Amino acid sequence: MDFNYDVIVIGAGHAGCEAAAASANLGSKTCLITMDMNKIAQMSCNPAIGGIAKGQIVREIDALGGYTGLVTDTTAIQFRILNRSKGPAMWSPRAQCDRGKFIWAWREILENIPNLHIWQDTVCELLVEDGEVRGVKTVWGVTFHAKCVIVTAGTFLNGLMHIGSNMLPGGRMAEPASYKLTESIAAHGIGYGRMKTGTPVRIDGRSVHYEDMEIQEGEADFHKFSFMNTGVRHLKQLPCWTCFTNEECHEILRGGLAESPLFNGQIQSIGPRYCPSIETKIVTFPDKPQHQLFLEPEGETTQELYLNGFSSSLPMNVQIEALKKIPAFRDMVIYRPGYAIEYDYFDPTQLKHTLETKKIKNLFFAGQVNGTTGYEEAAGQGIIAGINAHINCHGGEPFTLARDEAYIGVLIDDLVTKGVDEPYRMFTSRAEYRILLRMDDADMRLTERSWKLGLAKNDRYELLKSKREAVNNIIEFARTYSIKAALINPALESLGTTPLRQGCKLVDLINRPQITIENIAEHVNAFKNQLDKITDRKEEIIEAAEILIKYEGYIGRERIIADKLARLESIKIKGKFDYANLQSLSTEARQKLIKIDPETIAQASRIPGVSPSDINVLLVLSGR
Repeated sequence: MDFNYDVIVIGAGHAGCEAAAASANLGSKTCLITMDMNKIAQMSCNPAIGGIAKGQIVREIDALGGYTGLVTDTTAIQFRILNRSKGPAMWSPRAQCDRGKFIWAWREILENIPNLHIWQDTVCELLVEDGEVRGVKTVWGVTFHAKCVIVTAGTFLNGLMHIGSNMLPGGRMAEPASYKLTESIAAHGIGYGRMKTGTPVRIDGRSVHYEDMEIQEGEADFHKFSFMNTGVRHLKQLPCWTCFTNEECHEILRGGLAESPLFNGQIQSIGPRYCPSIETKIVTFPDKPQHQLFLEPEGETTQELYLNGFSSSLPMNVQIEALKKIPAFRDMVIYRPGYAIEYDYFDPTQLKHTLETKKIKNLFFAGQVNGTTGYEEAAGQGIIAGINAHINCHGGEPFTLARDEAYIGVLIDDLVTKGVDEPYRMFTSRAEYRILLRMDDADMRLTERSWKLGLAKNDRYELLKSKREAVNNIIEFARTYSIKAALINPALESLGTTPLRQGCKLVDLINRPQITIENIAEHVNAFKNQLDKITDRKEEIIEAAEILIKYEGYIGRERIIADKLARLESIKIKGKFDYANLQSLSTEARQKLIKIDPETIAQASRIPGVSPSDINVLLVLSGR
């Protein structure tokens, strides 16, 4: 049996959902192939979206016209902004979601997108002719012909789970692995390796002594993920709780290390350094008497709880015995133990910035198959792969994001330029232009580009325009409105800031740490009247304007630096040099440049092992 499509997406995780939605919404006839239609966008680990830098990625996906932010807002059971004590470049939204409702919200969206079909099956073979992808075959003997194929198979490619000495094939607990596809792809010269991740025990909430834990409530202000919907919370908002391991717990964990797959040689692949297992923590930090744990709800009505910070592949009895030494878990009952999983990934340096492979035309990879970890990183790659697969089918310029445009741009550039030697996780520290990549302005940065492409629709673009106009009106009023010292000084003293000696512009007051747009407006009627004209998204607009006023200098300086470095981005070098014969380059630089084959001088400068002197050689040879 044969079917014909423009785009085939293999795997309905977070990357696959965004990829399929993007290509279909742009007009490509798309088929999303998944092993289980009831596990679409399954949250394999923590049912949470966002976090440090990850939250910014979700806002960027939303600004481009994706769905992760909308689904998160609809299914959130706790919302918080992280890093509030720091500047707005570090603010990051995070939401705990209802795992089951998240799946069904995504499925409802996908099933109602025109041009998008879903097929339940397992892909086992990639069809390639003359270096160009032609489609796929499934284990049920179905052939799908397609112009483009996007592989978003997550942890399912030859997946192997570990609990102590027990090893069980699978892509997730109780779900089968996918076989033969890795080998089919590798047969065409694409290299692959193995990585490892893990997940913690799930606890029955009825067995927890909450009185021995510290409660952690969510926030109920206007913040959310999507720029489209209101801030109304659809589901009951629930707390999380925190507690700590102790020395008794650690002693039992240490006693089980000989049976740990991570330390006895059973697992040889690399796991995420920034999300270590509990056994890795006690080995890496032997003098630390305790480690913080976060107990988080899995849904609005379920008793199932997720123990963040206790990822483990130790034997089941060791996990349970150790946890019962923590007072809150002394009578603990679990639904299932933690486990580790090994899976195949493909070296992302084999990709272009569009996420198309260099060796096979029209074949794209997105998500954990590129060596990343996290739903958000996967979804960000997925929407870019989906956009570019559509472009490859119907024509147009490749769609890529620069490092000063989006965290998604940083993510993809890091992957294709530097590669990975461990599962890649996004952090604000990875972005050199993070003041430009704030959570508040993702729509300002990306929505117009997506609207011109045809992905972001008119309603989203109209919201952007009205927000931009309102923000500009506030800033212009503040810059031009004069404040008299005698009239404002009593208010300034009440707000804890120094009185004026002479008049000034309103913007000069807003720049003071103690002053906000809202608290000064209570004492400046003309300004309050200006703000009262805003009837929709008022808090969001005021926050955006205030950030632009208070951080204008920082933003301006970073923009200047980004623009200077953009000159190197404009110098194209792909295909211009025979690096193997450029003896003026270092040996390491020649090897790395041959492997990556960078598009521009700027990309070459970010390759590990390519020194500034090597870049100078390339600049001279480029006539610059």
